[in-house]
Amino acid sequence: MNIKSGTRPRGAGATKPGRARSADLPPEAARLLVRLGEPGAYARPDPFAEDSLIVRRGGDGISVGSGRFTAASGRALAAADLAERDAAGTRLTITSAGRSRLRRQAAGGEAAFAAQHRVLTVEAGDDASGPVLRNAAENPLAWMVRRRGRDGVPLIDAVSFEAGERLRRDMKAAALLPRMGGEFGATRVDGGGPRDPASAADHVIAARQRVRGALDAVGSDLSGLLIDLCGFLKGLERIEVERRWPARSAKVVARIALGRLAEHYGLEREATGPEQARLRLWRG
Repeated sequence: MNIKSGTRPRGAGATKPGRARSADLPPEAARLLVRLGEPGAYARPDPFAEDSLIVRRGGDGISVGSGRFTAASGRALAAADLAERDAAGTRLTITSAGRSRLRRQAAGGEAAFAAQHRVLTVEAGDDASGPVLRNAAENPLAWMVRRRGRDGVPLIDAVSFEAGERLRRDMKAAALLPRMGGEFGATRVDGGGPRDPASAADHVIAARQRVRGALDAVGSDLSGLLIDLCGFLKGLERIEVERRWPARSAKVVARIALGRLAEHYGLEREATGPEQARLRLWRG
């Protein structure tokens, strides 16, 4: 085989013209990718700063700022196929390749490429264990907020998702959920455990009170569904089978239950306030 001098055969590490390698991302572009990986996140041009992007996250009337980056970082992600712009060219969102990269980064080591097929998130663990990795693909609430119906609307909105996640966090803090695996951090010598009220910490007692208040506010007719859905992470089909409900009925009941739960927590689907307000600018 004859190869001309100064050329490289196809497949020997060559990249397509105009396309950057995703492994060679600038540090700021890598940080922007992490922000775009948050639920409902997108980047758009900053109207007050030239050649700058601001990241927003949320949806359905709720939008929260998540940082400011240079426009060059967005162009780097788009060139590496890790982010893409909408038809109007005003919004930059993460692609499936970008999410796979984040999963590999979160797993690291030999499990990196296996993790790209999971939806890994970092959440607060116990006081002794610190933050832990969790597969959000096993969470039915995460599936419902991503799944869209025939009308294009997600099965549950961001407010209902946050309400269900808050209940799950409180149930976990209250030691009401079974531990999947052993705890190798703290060693107990007094025989006391989380089921012993006398040895329960103040934050555990407070979490149990919050769980009890939330379930009482939702009502006994829906509290059992929330325990299965948010606490034990049972899917909708499993709930229908166990309760002998008609097909696709759990989706409707879950929406009602999560809506009541969001009302109890005081979560609003739309931001309220005066129609006009003074524009204030803080400079560091």
